[in-house]
Amino acid sequence: MEQIRNLNQLLVYAKEVGPKKISVACAEDAEVMEAVENARKAGIANAFLVGNADKIKEVTDKLGIDLANYEIVDERGGEAAAALKAIELVSSGEAQIVMKGMVATANFLRGVLNKEKGLRSGKTLSHVYIHQIKGYDRVFFISDPAFNMYPELKVKVDIVKNVVELAHAFGVACPKVAALAAVEVVNPDMPPTIDAAILTQMNRRGQIKGCLIDGPLALDNAVSPESAHHKGIKSDVAGYADILHVPTIESGNMLAKAIVYFSENKTAGIVLGAKAPIVLTSRADSAEAKLLSIASACALAAHQGK
Repeated sequence: MEQIRNLNQLLVYAKEVGPKKISVACAEDAEVMEAVENARKAGIANAFLVGNADKIKEVTDKLGIDLANYEIVDERGGEAAAALKAIELVSSGEAQIVMKGMVATANFLRGVLNKEKGLRSGKTLSHVYIHQIKGYDRVFFISDPAFNMYPELKVKVDIVKNVVELAHAFGVACPKVAALAAVEVVNPDMPPTIDAAILTQMNRRGQIKGCLIDGPLALDNAVSPESAHHKGIKSDVAGYADILHVPTIESGNMLAKAIVYFSENKTAGIVLGAKAPIVLTSRADSAEAKLLSIASACALAAHQGK
């Protein structure tokens, strides 16, 4: 497939490979239902709406959403039960994507990790933000800015593998991964630089496949060819990174939010590492970001289904 270089192209591609089926956990959430309805109208997804049917109808009536376009699964046993039921629809193969609605994240993730009905894959769960930023010819994948706080090396390997698979789903044949740190030299007093160097060597020895990793790289020389040149860095990744692998949750979260609030951008985000894509959006996310997050999950579901 052709590489997806902006998130408008993503919507086109999601429609081409769709519609995929989403299972919405606790669908009595107006913002989530607005996003799901936008995805249905865009032709990228249909949905099971799981939860209290009366409350779902109350929400959708206010939004002018016709429930005849959806399959309702009436579950009144509480949010944990509704979340597990929604997840079971995915683990059984009836849906390809699960989306969090009006349910506490802890209850939702307990369902995802349920040993009998959940979506355990043996991989580490990780989060990724996908950004289209004005002035760049490609999208950036930032991981992990939300789930793993201070990952040790083994977890960082899983995080990289997760996001590389997503980049492949976007048509990036060999994504360039910048293992970020505050500086671009190995410093024993700065553990992220050591982990970055180890990830680089693991990639060179074939322990992490399907991508090209270099690090440690500071953010400027990861995305700016001019900065890399001025610092004398000779690398196929420096200046041209697709994936920005961050060392901690603080660095990733602040980087992602700085992009959202300080640049002209479009943004999406999903959870990786389960048997199926997980859409877990924030209330602060725009309606467009929620739609693009669903589209990202559709692209990954199509890739995993090949």
